[in-house]
Amino acid sequence: MAEESTGPLETGADMDYAEHEKTYDMFLSLSKYGTMAIIVILLGMAIGFFTSAGFIFSSLLTIILMIIGVMLLK
Repeated sequence: MAEESTGPLETGADMDYAEHEKTYDMFLSLSKYGTMAIIVILLGMAIGFFTSAGFIFSSLLTIILMIIGVMLLK
């Protein structure tokens, strides 16, 4: 069993909740935009490799989809 402590216990520093929330918001933004970027790149690669569209068209489509994705996620 745990023994009762007679001296002061170390509780650590006070939490900075504003900084925690800011870090969590940055993590959510990175996750959201990172997932969107990976999906758009994979779609551009699939169109470039598996259709006769070619490199230029798939690159332009990837850029356009990135712009649309960023505008939709804001």
